[in-house]
Amino acid sequence: MFHDRAKLTVIAGKGGDGSIHFRREKYVPRGGPDGGDGGHGGDVVLVADPRRRDLSGIRPNQKVRAERGGIGGGSLSHGARGADAELSVPIGTQVFVGDELVADLARPGARVVVAAGGTGGRGNKHFASPTRQTPRYAEIGLPGEEKELELRLKLLADAALVGLPNAGKSSLLTRISNARPKVAEYPFTTLSPVLGTVESSDGRQLVVADVPGLIEGASEGIGLGHEFLAHLERARLLLHVIDSSEGDADERWHTIDAELGAYGAGIDERRQVVVLNKIDLSPDPPEFAVEDERIERVLRLSAVTGAGLDELRRALFELAPPEAEPDAVEVSDDMVDFLVYKPGSERRRFRVFRTETGFRVTGSPPSEAELEKILKAAGARAGDAVELGEDVLEWD
Repeated sequence: MFHDRAKLTVIAGKGGDGSIHFRREKYVPRGGPDGGDGGHGGDVVLVADPRRRDLSGIRPNQKVRAERGGIGGGSLSHGARGADAELSVPIGTQVFVGDELVADLARPGARVVVAAGGTGGRGNKHFASPTRQTPRYAEIGLPGEEKELELRLKLLADAALVGLPNAGKSSLLTRISNARPKVAEYPFTTLSPVLGTVESSDGRQLVVADVPGLIEGASEGIGLGHEFLAHLERARLLLHVIDSSEGDADERWHTIDAELGAYGAGIDERRQVVVLNKIDLSPDPPEFAVEDERIERVLRLSAVTGAGLDELRRALFELAPPEAEPDAVEVSDDMVDFLVYKPGSERRRFRVFRTETGFRVTGSPPSEAELEKILKAAGARAGDAVELGEDVLEWD
């Protein structure tokens, strides 16, 4: 089954704790502090992989975790950076946090950091001064970001087939491309989008998508069309397939065009090629009288006999040449290479230090829940002393 939506939880790695350590050598009995810094936690990264076709590889409510940073050591030895967790997704995947679109992976190899790893804590070496020569505390690493994401896939296709159920779209895609969709004589044979590659005699290629048949009310969630209308947003050309054997081609065109307009997102502004299919079943195919500036061509063909297919292929490569960039995808150069989503400031409002008796918190007091999360991640145990300003609390 084709999956174009998925939900998952991403958890970046916690930063490693700084080290409390002092230089100890045979002839240096009172060496100064040399505790190293903790390593940064790993990020959670999504990568657009052209080998992926849908989001079925993501388990329901899957959790993706990055590695935590290594703790600092003596002799100014810094902890290792935690390994990133990379998850491959199809090209065309959009990333949402709640209702906010935070990334659009519209090009092969595009990457986005969806959860940043926590900053590593500083070792006690950083806190030495002329008046404090033996600091017995070090920062703990901050937790990594944790988010609930929703992934939505929009297919990237040069052209898309639209029309009423049983108009012959799947049969047509089979004849002009390498796709092998299921074909039967009843409506809604196609339950999920299908991609096919059309190749010209000179080696050029185009991607054509077959979207499940639309019915009146599809834009309002009736039938199967509502879920898949979004896949038309990135198609540069619509092939409007109409069963010419049942007459009244104009009315059938208006039915689907009304649904495209009701859905919005600019789909109703796409250029169209009207394809009157199944001319082999009617000795006198109906005329198509609709005049609209969006309609580039009106073609009559038969997916069964092959009549008119060569003309359709020529029209595809003329109207949607493969070297052109998709109109509907706006991606900056920065977005193509590596996207970074960081909704909040990373400045520390407070600092948490590990001491010989527990922990010390300085700066703006964190909330109780925030402090509890950080101390738990730092390995606080019952009985540890937690210094908050002039107050000393006992961790329970």
